[in-house]
Amino acid sequence: MSEAIQNIIDAYVKVGDAKALEDLKVHRQGLVICVDGRRDFNFDLLLEQLKDEIDRIDAGLTKLRRFGVTSSVR
Repeated sequence: MSEAIQNIIDAYVKVGDAKALEDLKVHRQGLVICVDGRRDFNFDLLLEQLKDEIDRIDAGLTKLRRFGVTSSVR
């Protein structure tokens, strides 16, 4: 995973922006849906990276929930 996306996740956690993290997660989940199962190119590396990013976003959301921050708070 790139350092850039981790910095973005960390920044959203720092400011308590669960909605932005959820939006990032939904976007990456959509990308997984778009490329998963395609046979015209090997997307395994991309899928692995997207799934890793989703896991890290989930970790950020878990941190926020421990502090009582939910997506309804912006």
